[in-house]
Amino acid sequence: MQQKHSVTVPGLGITFSTGTYAQLANGAVNVQVGETNVFVTACIAQTTKPGQDWFPLTVDYREKYAAAGRFPGGYFKREGRPSEKEILTSRLCDRPCRPLFPEGLLNEVQIIGQLMSADQLNESDIPMVNGASAALAISDIPWNGPIACVRVALIDGTFVANPTIEQMFSSSLDLIYVGTKKDMLMIEGSADQMPEDEFIKALEFGHGAIQPIITAIEELQRLAGKPKSTFPLVGATAEARAIIERVVPTERIVAAIFGKEKAERSRGVKTLKEEAKAALLAELGEGKFTDVDLNVVFEDLQYKAYRKNVLEKGVRADGRDAKSLRALSASVGVLPRVHGSATFQRGDTQNIAITTLGPTKEAQDMDGLTGGATSKSFILHYNFPPFSVGETGRFGAPGRREVGHGALAERSLVPVLPPEDAFPYSIRVVSEIMASNGSTSMASICGGCLALMDAGVPIIAPVAGISCGLMTDNNADGSIAKWVTITDILGEEDHFGDMDFKLAGTTKGITGFQLDLKINGLPFEIAKVAIHQARDARVEILRTMLASLPAPRADLSKFAPRIQTIQIDPEKIGLLIGPGGKTIRRITETTGAQIDIAEDDSGKVFVYSNNADAMNRAIAEIDGLCGGGAGGGGGGGGAPIETGKLYHGRVTGIKDFGCFVECTPGKEGLCHISELADFRVRRTEDVVKMGEMIWVKCVGIDERSGKVRLSRKAAMKEMEGQKQQPAAPADAPAAPAQ
Repeated sequence: MQQKHSVTVPGLGITFSTGTYAQLANGAVNVQVGETNVFVTACIAQTTKPGQDWFPLTVDYREKYAAAGRFPGGYFKREGRPSEKEILTSRLCDRPCRPLFPEGLLNEVQIIGQLMSADQLNESDIPMVNGASAALAISDIPWNGPIACVRVALIDGTFVANPTIEQMFSSSLDLIYVGTKKDMLMIEGSADQMPEDEFIKALEFGHGAIQPIITAIEELQRLAGKPKSTFPLVGATAEARAIIERVVPTERIVAAIFGKEKAERSRGVKTLKEEAKAALLAELGEGKFTDVDLNVVFEDLQYKAYRKNVLEKGVRADGRDAKSLRALSASVGVLPRVHGSATFQRGDTQNIAITTLGPTKEAQDMDGLTGGATSKSFILHYNFPPFSVGETGRFGAPGRREVGHGALAERSLVPVLPPEDAFPYSIRVVSEIMASNGSTSMASICGGCLALMDAGVPIIAPVAGISCGLMTDNNADGSIAKWVTITDILGEEDHFGDMDFKLAGTTKGITGFQLDLKINGLPFEIAKVAIHQARDARVEILRTMLASLPAPRADLSKFAPRIQTIQIDPEKIGLLIGPGGKTIRRITETTGAQIDIAEDDSGKVFVYSNNADAMNRAIAEIDGLCGGGAGGGGGGGGAPIETGKLYHGRVTGIKDFGCFVECTPGKEGLCHISELADFRVRRTEDVVKMGEMIWVKCVGIDERSGKVRLSRKAAMKEMEGQKQQPAAPADAPAAPAQ
């Protein structure tokens, strides 16, 4: 039986324990912060699939509703497909773990994290990453860890490590920092236009904050770690490699790649690959080599080719130097009818962004098992169809990559959105990727920003995004001997390079960021160069963007809903809503306007409509109901009905003997079937329909019961008489029109 061990990180309140559960897993660790508890396991398959030439790492994080003392929604009362939070946490854990597995290890590795308890104070994403690191470290799975993760906040000018969910509401920085004992490994998050030098200080603070966690994981590894197993590392055979490198030396790959367009580069490499395969077949014979041999060697050849000229001559595959951007173009108003649209293109990468404005009730609800925000009024969705890379493939619901790229673009734009009290709309931006050759998430930020401006959203400042890459040459001991950071990376430079450092922001500072590496760590000196290099590129991109639209449009699109804010007595909110929402629903249905009431019980009412008449009618109804008098809490009613007055009311009930009509909010009377028309009516439905607006006259009120008697026939007769009268003076009130 496995012995139980526990280690606590001083100062951060993180406890790692193992030996209690899942003892058949290669590694299993429980991570607790406060009363938030995440259980993480790591397992490895003992064999690989024939012909496999890729590393199948799977990271899955799941939240159990029982952890928060709740039932799952829906009919089946069971957790279903992963939420956006679960997907993003899985990706957050996958990206720093992946580069530390040995090259050539192709046995499937699966990391599973489960939220077992949630205290609504401490987030679960940081424990998930640290738990995965600890589970891999104590397992027999070969892995070059451990790593550690912290969240860094900036509150009142002070950096705080692993703040609570409540503290994050006061922070101008949300930085997730993952690193090894020596170097940075992965970062992501957002900031409120943070200057580059301040951002670098935050990174340095994060690196210091992870050191006690790494020490604790190393201690747990010493106490409970298993000896690392040895697995065969898959690669090309020496014979196959020698033949391919002789037939297709690096110089030929360089010649096929450099100075060419993307499609021509792909064709050139494909031709060389076919030539190499023919040579293998001729020299080794059928069945003496596999596609793994061919694919592995060609990956190596292209890896060397994409570095060669950059490191030696400072020239890249498409002819640019290290700091140059591809050709830029941007335009707005590219689609009719939509509220805002833009297209942004950088080289072969192109997107169309569309902005839609809606009432506050369209905000995205969020489960929030671990606490935090329960809804968000800004959403950015990213779509990546297969035609964008000239291929066929799956086309349907968004995958993990699409969710992740959309989230990165979304959090990069949130810091410049206007406050909700100044611009009380829900906003959705959709980025449709039309062509892709690197950094489509950054193009989504640029296009999305322009689409917001085209829609008339009064953003604080325009935002652009750019990605920086890295090419390195190593010493024999693995240390970096030579390196070059490159701006605006191609898709191939991302694949064969060492880094994808995405940075978005304004001219003032950084708003969003994400760093992914293929090497075991990024020295700070390289990170600092990339951060400042990205700023220079960002400023250049903003010039192109602002040439197409210098500032947000002064007016909203004519197709977007207008909004008017009304302040009512908070005590009359219940009166406006009515019993079971009856009153507000009636006003919405009869006027066609959308009405939202602020959730903070301040008495603010938002009226949305792109029809001025509907807007005015809704405002008049609200004003008539809530404009004066003492407020009632539970949905009382409108002004009393008066004998002799005409009312334009809604039919709320149909009976054999007549219909009920609501004349003022919550106040109704009976129009007897004999009073519906000046002819004999056989059926009530022959004259009026449920929900129809009709004119009626109050012809009497029973003094004892208070029952109101209405007449449609009398109203029609009176209105007809008014039409036949001489024209009224200009200052006289107009007669009601039917």
